[in-house]
Amino acid sequence: MQRTKLNLKKIAEMLGVSVTTVSRVLNGQAAQYRISLKTEQKVMDFARRHNFTPNEIARNLRLSKTNTIGLVVPDISNPFFASIARSIENEARHEGYFVFLCDSKDDTPTEAELIKLLLQRKVDGLILAPVGLDATHLNHLQQEGIPVVLIDRSLPEVSFPVVASDNFQGAYEAVTYLIRHGHTRIACLQGIPGTTTNESRIMGYQQALQEASIPVLDHYIVGHSYGEEDGYQSTQQLLKMHPRPTAFFCLSNLISLGALRAIAEHQLKVPEDISMISFDEQPYAAFLSTPMTTVEQHQEDIGRKAVQLLLRSSPPNASQPLLLPTQLIQRSSVKKIEQAAIDTEPLHQDKA
Repeated sequence: MQRTKLNLKKIAEMLGVSVTTVSRVLNGQAAQYRISLKTEQKVMDFARRHNFTPNEIARNLRLSKTNTIGLVVPDISNPFFASIARSIENEARHEGYFVFLCDSKDDTPTEAELIKLLLQRKVDGLILAPVGLDATHLNHLQQEGIPVVLIDRSLPEVSFPVVASDNFQGAYEAVTYLIRHGHTRIACLQGIPGTTTNESRIMGYQQALQEASIPVLDHYIVGHSYGEEDGYQSTQQLLKMHPRPTAFFCLSNLISLGALRAIAEHQLKVPEDISMISFDEQPYAAFLSTPMTTVEQHQEDIGRKAVQLLLRSSPPNASQPLLLPTQLIQRSSVKKIEQAAIDTEPLHQDKA
């Protein structure tokens, strides 16, 4: 029998077992489903005799569509990812597909497990907003030819198509706006260091400062995640500095919420005491006590284009990421500082 004609049904018929049993053995689930060692050995011996690995069989099986897409995001409670997920679901439904949505909680092992579970459901492709620190668990997807599109964050180690915002330009324009309003002590509350999204925004922040001949100070770049609590703790750290920053550039909407909480606890006000710009436009930004200036990303476009790329009949070009433009939404959270009022004291962190 030619190997191109092998499929689960034929293997099951030849071995006198069920299709489900063959599938579970080839997916390494024999023990989980209490399949006997004798049956497991029979299936694996057959696969070896015909020079078929489980991955190769899985590739052939994917020729049969399930009209489903797996979607993994880092934090579904984040309105940014919730908006992208809704856009993906809408576009997929329009194309006759359904979406399995999973939340990795910004944890790489959880992300790897979710991908495994989605593949067991025989999804036709995956859209991933990866944690972005490790690509090891994604290598086999590329080797097996599974259609994958990355959104928001990319990974240089794998050559999947990417749809993301132009994070560098968005950050550059935001910090330039602060500088034009007289700010020279501009802190950056970052997300996850080492991820492409974070590093691109940091580069935009640094480029704007350098072009204005403003020193880039390492201790003005703080934070370890995109969450609200991290924004709160980072702000507590910044407010202890002397002289403290006059402006905060927050690299996510949740970070900015944490920053606002800390600022309020110190009985300070935006923008009278601290000016702020947040990456991510959200519906509530215009209705805060001080409406927030934001860098707007086009989540609906990210979601729609990701689905379109995934469902193309020919493999999409992964050489260059598709970067969508951002827009600076100007509101009331940035105070203009007159040049005479700028503190020229050398910048340092208070050791007390």
